[in-house]
Amino acid sequence: MAAYSGYALKTIPSSFVKPVSAKPTSFLTPSPTKSFLPFTSSNHSLAKNLKLNSTLPHFCLSSVPKKSFTCRSQAESVDSEKVQELSVYEINERDRGSPVYLRLSYKSVNSLGDLVPFSNKLYSGDLQKRIGISAGICILIQNKAEKKGDRYEAIFSLYFGDYGHIAVQGPYLTYEDSYLAVTGGSGIFEGVKGQVKLHQIVYPFKILYTFYLKGIKDLPQELLVKTVEPIPSVEPSPAAKALEPNATIAGFTD
Repeated sequence: MAAYSGYALKTIPSSFVKPVSAKPTSFLTPSPTKSFLPFTSSNHSLAKNLKLNSTLPHFCLSSVPKKSFTCRSQAESVDSEKVQELSVYEINERDRGSPVYLRLSYKSVNSLGDLVPFSNKLYSGDLQKRIGISAGICILIQNKAEKKGDRYEAIFSLYFGDYGHIAVQGPYLTYEDSYLAVTGGSGIFEGVKGQVKLHQIVYPFKILYTFYLKGIKDLPQELLVKTVEPIPSVEPSPAAKALEPNATIAGFTD
């Protein structure tokens, strides 16, 4: 339709062309149009932006974060090489059914493959506060008859109530001191690394753990107490054993 109109304008004399009426035209009559210039090199940036905006998914625009954030390493200053020493007593008071010896080797003597699940009570280094419990399992690796003991591979955790827990793994020797790796933790012990010395006082009833911890903030003073000498007669205070409010840490694990 537009092509025929254009041809008529070229052949009809100008005297026959009537002025354009201001009245509304019908839908068959082409309406006046504005001419638009094509995009040129000066419009390149605008065209590029329009193209990007038209293809960018809506969720990308709505999900742009409005607040900045910082990583833990930026928000908290931790001396990763600072070593903090922490002492904890493990006392088997023979009221938890621990340990349980599972003789999976079916041999009369302790042998490779035997399992020993355990859970005992934990006390502060000065034996004045109940901290929580230990919980884990030992896998017998070798019986040392000449040393009257055994070598185990131990995997366990020590729980400190609301403070969190420390995870440990490594060799447990019943006849001498052992050093195990600290493999992680939770709460104030999140990101911890280091090692722990396991000193067997009376097997299998009394152990002193001395932790050498790195990679965490300063430990609370409640846990950093003077350690009682690890002799066979050591016992928790009566208040700690009775779980009196002033002789337990917050949320202690039982």
